[in-house]
Formats: sequence, structure tokens, C-alpha cells
Amino acid sequence: MNTTQLECFMAVADFLNFSRAAEHLRITQPAVSHQVKTLEDELGVQLFSRTSKSVRLTQAGHMFLQYAGQMLKLARISQVQVKRCQAAQPTRLEIGCRSAADLQLIRPALDRLRQEAPDILPLLRLYPFSALDNLMADGEIQLLFAFQENAPKNSVYRELVRCPVVCVCREDHPLAQQEELTLEHLKQAGRIAAIHPPACPSSLFAIQGQIVTANDPDQVIFCDTQETLLTMVETGYAFAVMAVFPQLRRPGLRYLPLKEFSPLSYGAVWPSGGRNQALRTFLHLLEDTLHLPEPENA
Repeated sequence: MNTTQLECFMAVADFLNFSRAAEHLRITQPAVSHQVKTLEDELGVQLFSRTSKSVRLTQAGHMFLQYAGQMLKLARISQVQVKRCQAAQPTRLEIGCRSAADLQLIRPALDRLRQEAPDILPLLRLYPFSALDNLMADGEIQLLFAFQENAPKNSVYRELVRCPVVCVCREDHPLAQQEELTLEHLKQAGRIAAIHPPACPSSLFAIQGQIVTANDPDQVIFCDTQETLLTMVETGYAFAVMAVFPQLRRPGLRYLPLKEFSPLSYGAVWPSGGRNQALRTFLHLLEDTLHLPEPENA
């Protein structure tokens, strides 16, 4: 049963004439007859008694008339309410994050977004690396974060921070007494916590690999995520080599620079051609909260 059937039934019941009902509805008479016939077939009753000279409601037609008007009224009210709800909805910005570090990094910008652009509602999705790439390709998220070398193909990349390559250890670790380190120091520094791509960018994995292969297997702890790696470091089981966000250094840890390696670029990634106003606003707040200069042509 649909509203077209109900409207045709109500018009015929009002005019008791199929031609005049068709004129009122601005459709053809055969179309009105067809809609009424399909409605009768669906209900399993005859709604009108038809002769060559007259049309009148049957007993079932009179009974159904009591409900048809209410159903049409309810349909119209629901259409109005749904449109009103749609008009009042905030603009959604779906953001993909791969780790707790991503969430921490964007938190100040989210706080500003809530205050300065309340019509934009961010929806955060925390997923593994490959899953986010697929979600962006399918159009289900509008923004994600990645090291530049790991940015998905056919996307636009905007640098947000430069992450120096450092050795991270506890303050009571033997390495903590050094001001800066070299790769050769780390090859002889004991147990290392390491992480595989894609959680770790390939260039950083290559640096880790030189230390891992220089050690016995019992001197290596392989971790699945950045969070588990940092937990092993914080609890004193190992040191780690990582590209660190300057804004997210943890208390109780030492971050010793490895100056022989260049910092890695980390930034925002969005689909080519997908930079709408909500995304522009959030990118501006990200750059502002991370204390970066405004890029040209923003």
C-alpha cells in the first residue's frame, strides 16, 4: 500500500467519478483506475461499486475511508517532520584515527571546533591502518592521519607536524644519561621494543631493523601497536626507536635525539576533490592548535 493508491482512492470517494478524480490529481483516468484496482487487490475487497452511469462506495469502501484519510495525514506529517529533522542536522565530518596518539593530537582542535563551529559534528572512527584506507576509498570517512610515506594513493596530504626520530626510554634506563645517541650506541644498548609496518612507517622500520638484527632474539620485543610499545618502555622492559610527536611526550620518559636521521612528516589526508567547508574549518583549527603557520592558498 502506498500514498498514491490512497490519494486516488480518496479523490474517487470524494468526486464519485474517476474522470474528475483524475483531473483533480492531474493524472490520467487509467492511472487512477489502476491505482484503485491494485489497492482493492491488496485489501482483497471491492471498494467501489461501478456501473456505466455511477460510482459509489461499497460497505468496505466506507469502512476503509475512515482509515485512509488518517493514513494520508500521518504520511504528510511524517514527511514534514523528517524534512525538518534533516534541515536541523549538523554537518557531519567523519574522521579516521589509527591510534590513541591521533586522538590526543586532534583533541585541542576538536575542542575549538565545538566552540567555534557548533554546526559541525565530528564523528571519530578508530580503526587499524588498512581498514581506514579502505573506508576512505569507499567514501565513508573524509579525513585520516598518516606519515607522508604511508598516505593512501589518490589522496591529498597536508603536513601537520614533523616528528623527530628519537630513542625513547625510562629516566632510569642506562641510555637516559646520554644527551644524544647514534645507531651504533643502540645496537649495544640491550632490549628493544619494535613494531611492524603499517603501524610503523617503512623508513623507521628500516632503522629498527638495523638494531634488531644486531641483537640476539631474546633482546627484542615485537609489539602490535604503538600503545603496547610505549607501555613496554614505560615499565622499563625495553627502549624503543620512534618518530615522536613533539606535543605528546610522556612524563617519566627520556626522548634522546638520533640526529643522523631526518624527521618524518606526519599530516592530514583526505580524498582528492573532497575538501568541503567543514573539512577546511577543521584543518584550519588543527594547524592553529599545533602552532603551525597558515599555508598559502588556504
